[in-house]
Amino acid sequence: MKPAPFRYADPDTLDEALAVLSAEGEGAKVLAGGQSLLPLLSMRLAAPTTLVDINRVPGLDTVEVTGDGVTVGALVRHNQLLGGHRDAMAAARVQPLLARATANVAHPAIRNRGTTVGSIAHADPSGEMTAVLALTGGSVTVASPAGVQTVEWRDFFVGPLETSVHGAEVVTSAFFPALPPRSGTAFAEVARRKGDYAVCGAGVVVTLDQDRRVERIRASYLSVGLTPEVHDLTDAVVGKPVDSADWAAAGALARTLVDPDADIHASADYRRLLVAVLTERTLASAAAEAAARATVE
Repeated sequence: MKPAPFRYADPDTLDEALAVLSAEGEGAKVLAGGQSLLPLLSMRLAAPTTLVDINRVPGLDTVEVTGDGVTVGALVRHNQLLGGHRDAMAAARVQPLLARATANVAHPAIRNRGTTVGSIAHADPSGEMTAVLALTGGSVTVASPAGVQTVEWRDFFVGPLETSVHGAEVVTSAFFPALPPRSGTAFAEVARRKGDYAVCGAGVVVTLDQDRRVERIRASYLSVGLTPEVHDLTDAVVGKPVDSADWAAAGALARTLVDPDADIHASADYRRLLVAVLTERTLASAAAEAAARATVE
């Protein structure tokens, strides 16, 4: 199929983009990588009156790394976070979940064009980057004619494929806080075929205390809710030595905390089972990394 007719604008500045969005109203859509939007247009599941292409807007293709975290601009492609950007390695050191989750995004061709911030703004509950933003406690920066504001992840995701951004607003960057000391991460997912949307996925962060005992566990999942969710699994193994913690118990706890829907790809019970299995596996890996980092730190 072909998209419904639309007008096209390719502004040279952010102010011009905001002006077009303001003039066009709710019928306008922002185009960055287009890997989520263009298929919807082709299937006529979306029919905007105007596409506002921000690829010529300067200053949106940066990756800024500090001790506090990583800020990813709206035009940074997935593959740039996997090594294509000069600051990719520094970003992976400060927040390892970025590279680990990005490696699971679709296929190389899509990662070459798709943007990390665009994936977040798409707000697909099966998206890897939405889960990472939630798990790290991140936020997005939103520009509008009235100015710039920071929106925390909990306030940003409103529903499936829906965010709090409306009208003349553009998400210009996403911020991922740094990994805490003595912490490790892991990310894994199950899909029918490599590169497909995940039937279920899990990202976890394990933090140890100075005695190498479990201090905190956080987990976020793909394809099990309408919006990204973060679950605290600490109670299952809190205070346990990292070498003997019962990660299966944490998986069993996670299974009781999620409430997935069934669809043509998997039943709700199967998704709960995957949550338990993936939680156990990823926690073991993240805990080993946390122990190694604790030794160095």
